[in-house]
Amino acid sequence: MSKIVVFRPIGIISSKHTGTGKTPIQPAYAEGCLGRAEVFPEFTEGLQDLDGFSHIYLIYHFHWAGPARLLVKPFLQDIERGVFATRSPLRPNTIGLSIVKLLRREGNVLHFDGVDILNGTPLLDIKPYLARFDRIETTRNGWMDEVDEETAQRRGRRGYKGK
Repeated sequence: MSKIVVFRPIGIISSKHTGTGKTPIQPAYAEGCLGRAEVFPEFTEGLQDLDGFSHIYLIYHFHWAGPARLLVKPFLQDIERGVFATRSPLRPNTIGLSIVKLLRREGNVLHFDGVDILNGTPLLDIKPYLARFDRIETTRNGWMDEVDEETAQRRGRRGYKGK
C-alpha cells in the first residue's frame, strides 16, 4: 500500500558550497566551514529554546542529487555497496541529514559550523542533538571499519582546507 508523502521546506540553507566537487563529505570533514539556515517567518516561533543546544540535526532535500541507485560506490571506497549502507545522496528519497555545531540564532536565522551542504538547499526540519539519547558508545560500523582514518580524511575533505 503506497501513499504519497509531501514535504514542504521550512527554510533554505546557505553555504559557500556551489558544486559537489569541492564540498566536504560529512560534517566531520567540514570544520571551519560556516553556513546558515534562514527559516521561513511562519516557522520562526518553533526556533524558541534552540539556542541552548550546542549541535543540531539539519534534515534537508538533496536537491542536486542524481537518479536513485540501489548500488553505489561510497566516497571512502571504490567498491559498490547497497545505498542504505552508505550516506550517498542517490537515494529513493533524497533526504539528507547533517549534525552541525550551532553557533548562534539571530531571529529566524541559524548560524552553524561544519556545513557539508550545498548552497540553496531546502531545509525540511531541525532537531536538537541530545547526547543523552543520540550518543552510542559502542558501535559496529560495517564496511566503514575497513577504511583507515587518513583515507577517510583525504577523501572526505575533497580539497576543502578548513581551519
